[in-house]
Amino acid sequence: MKVDKEALHKVAHLARLNVKPEEEPKLIEDLSKILTWVEQLKEVDTTGVAPLTHMTAEVNVLRKDVAEKTIRHEAALKNAPSKNDDFFKVPKVLKRND
Repeated sequence: MKVDKEALHKVAHLARLNVKPEEEPKLIEDLSKILTWVEQLKEVDTTGVAPLTHMTAEVNVLRKDVAEKTIRHEAALKNAPSKNDDFFKVPKVLKRND
């Protein structure tokens, strides 16, 4: 499939790409090759082949999300650079615009 300059710029606009004039010939050639390859895929007989949503049948095996106490409160605050009773003290990261 042949791609012209207008089609290249339309695709570049949709993809939010800036195409420099010196890049145009190479991009037109590459895009033409890609579209030619996709056209060849249309010739493949896919009768009886189920569509895929993933390339493998593997499924993530996740553990149950169970809350459990893994560290004592005192141990968690032990090495804190700044603390206030039962809490970590951290510097402000948001400013108020009053």
